Amino acid sequence: METVASGVAELVPDPDRDTAWTLLLDGAPQSHVDLADPTFLQFEYVRRMASAIDLVAPPGRPLRALHLGGGALTLPRYIAATRPGSAQRVVEIDGPLVELVRAALPLPASANIRVRVADARAAVEGMRDAGYDVVILDVFAGARTPAHLASAEFAAQVARVLDPSGWLIANVADGPPLRYARSQVATIRAALPQACLIADAGVLRGRRFGNLVLLAGRTTPPLAELTRRAAGDWFPGRVEEDLDRFTAGATPVPDTSAVPSPLPPEGLFGNRK
Repeated sequence: METVASGVAELVPDPDRDTAWTLLLDGAPQSHVDLADPTFLQFEYVRRMASAIDLVAPPGRPLRALHLGGGALTLPRYIAATRPGSAQRVVEIDGPLVELVRAALPLPASANIRVRVADARAAVEGMRDAGYDVVILDVFAGARTPAHLASAEFAAQVARVLDPSGWLIANVADGPPLRYARSQVATIRAALPQACLIADAGVLRGRRFGNLVLLAGRTTPPLAELTRRAAGDWFPGRVEEDLDRFTAGATPVPDTSAVPSPLPPEGLFGNRK
């Protein structure tokens, strides 16, 4: 265990895979990495994000990727393995966590992954227009996405740094009655109107807390292939394309009224919480 800026970090060996580790922060699982096989993705929402990444461009084509939120760098490693030559930048606010991951779970020498210790919004606001093919938003502080990363102003900045044909892939955590998720979908669609959600059917219906993956851009998402991949997962998911119905009248949230994502229910992570 090691104390980092965001809490107590622990790297736990995977009992089923000799080269894999789970990163815990304050007892909650944050990332899973297999150093020998970066394409093995343990967490179902990460697999859904990876499926969307796979469809951003033809297989194998390098991407310009921006990751907001680092953890153990699971998806940067995945892109480096599946799309060699990709230029990737990671923004992670927790400097001691970055150093822990670099030391214990080193990146492949060939991976073009640059990690910057900074606040995600401040970093994006200083970036040039249309510099990325994909932006992956997966930022949590104390198990919650900060309010300043949940506003229309921030969504507009993300849209600005995306290539016109690029995509935002965002991890949105919420539970019944999905008030936060509905407002986030409305907020992001104000800047990137063509979108869909991928999640467990129970989460989409507001029956339990979980992760919803939002894919948003300026062109129609690859719904058929996303649906096929979600249905074929170890834990089958569903693609929701009728986001007007999903948002149920929710409107974009400005900085002045943005709130953090809700806390997960107590005990969600069992004895690790």
